[in-house]
Amino acid sequence: MKYDFTSVIDRTGRDALAIDALGSGGAAPELPEEGFDVIPMWVADMNFQTVPAIPRAMAERASHALYGYFHPTKEYFDSILRWQEHRNGVTDLETRHIGYENGVLGGVVTAMNVICSRGDKVLLHSPTYIGFTGSLRNNGYEIVHSPLYLDENGIWRMDFEDMEKRIVEEKIHAAIFCSPHNPCGRVWERWEIERAMEIYRRHDVYVISDEIWSDLTLGGHRHIPTQSVSEDARQRTIALYAPSKTFNLAGLVGSYHIIYNDWLRERVEKEASLSHYNSMNVMSMHALTAAYSPEGEEWLKELREVLTENVRYACEFIRTHFEGIKVAQPEGTYMLFLDCEEWCVKHQRTMDELLKAGWNVGVAWQDGRAFHGRYHIRVNLALPKSRVEEAFLRLERYVM
Repeated sequence: MKYDFTSVIDRTGRDALAIDALGSGGAAPELPEEGFDVIPMWVADMNFQTVPAIPRAMAERASHALYGYFHPTKEYFDSILRWQEHRNGVTDLETRHIGYENGVLGGVVTAMNVICSRGDKVLLHSPTYIGFTGSLRNNGYEIVHSPLYLDENGIWRMDFEDMEKRIVEEKIHAAIFCSPHNPCGRVWERWEIERAMEIYRRHDVYVISDEIWSDLTLGGHRHIPTQSVSEDARQRTIALYAPSKTFNLAGLVGSYHIIYNDWLRERVEKEASLSHYNSMNVMSMHALTAAYSPEGEEWLKELREVLTENVRYACEFIRTHFEGIKVAQPEGTYMLFLDCEEWCVKHQRTMDELLKAGWNVGVAWQDGRAFHGRYHIRVNLALPKSRVEEAFLRLERYVM
C-alpha cells in the first residue's frame, strides 16, 4: 500500500477524546488495570493519520498568517460537485444546492426547526445513533422508534409496515434516515430506500438524511443517495454530508447540506443564520478541498480495503471464539454492534460487568445501551490491524 495504515500512533495529550477522556466518568470507559495499554474502540473516529494532502494544504494556508473574514471559494464548491459525481453518480447537483453546516447534528436540528414545531414527533429507526437522541431531546422533539430487525440471513432490515403504522398513528411528518446506518452498518439497497421514501411521500413526511458515512462502504457495497431514488425524494429530503468520518476530520468541524427544494433550502439557510454562529472555518474549507481530491480518493480506496479486512477478521474471530456473542457483519462504517445477551445469560454476568472486564484489560469499547441495544456493545475497528488483533486476543484470554 502507498499510505500508512499500520503504524500505531500515540494520541495521548493530542486532543483525542478517545484517549484523554478515559476514566473521566459519564459515557467514557474506565482506565485499564496496570500492565495494559489502551486500545481505543469507543469514539467513532479513526486511529489513522489522514491523507497527506490535508495537512499539506492546511500548512500552506497557515503559512499565510492572516486569518480574516472570507467567503467559501469556488474551488470548495467544485470539489464537492466533483466528489458527489464521482463517488455517488450525482450529475444534477449545482453550487446553489450546497450549504455549510456546523456539524451534521447541527444540520439535523436546523432542519427539524424548519419542518416541525417543538414537541412534534419524529420517526427514527432503532438501534439509534446516540447523537440523534441527545440533540432531538435537547431541542424538545419526541422520538418515535421503528425497530430494525435481523432477517434469516442476519441482515438488518427496515420494518416497512411498522414504519407506516407509527407514522399514521402518531401523526408524524418528519423522519431522520441514517444511510449508511449507524450503529448497525447497513448500506441500504436502492429498493429499500425507494420503499421507505414511498411511505414518506404517501404520508407527507419530510426526511432528514444523514449520509455522513456514505464514503465508507465496505466489500463492494455502494452508497445510494436518498435524494436519487425519485423526484419526490429529491424534493422532500434534506441530505447531510461531511468529510469528517471519511478523513478523520471531526475536530475541524465542516459539514454541508444538499437541498434541491428551493423553499426548503431557503428556510433551512435562514434558520441556520439566526444564531450568527453557523459559519465556515477557513482551515476546514481547505481541508475539505484537499480531501476531495484525486489523492484523497486514492487514500480512501486503500482505507476501505483496510477497514473491510478488519471487519472480516473481527466478525470471523467472534463467530469462532465467542460463543453467545452475535454480530451482523457491517456493510459500511467501521463500527461493530455486538449482541451479548446470550453470553450474559449463559455466564450470569451483567452488561456492566462485561463492559468493565473489557475496560480492565485496555479494550475501551462502548456501552451500546445508549444506542437502544439492550445487551449491545459498540466497537470501533478503525485501527491498525495489529491493534484489532490484540484487542480480540485480550478479550478471548481475559474476558470471554
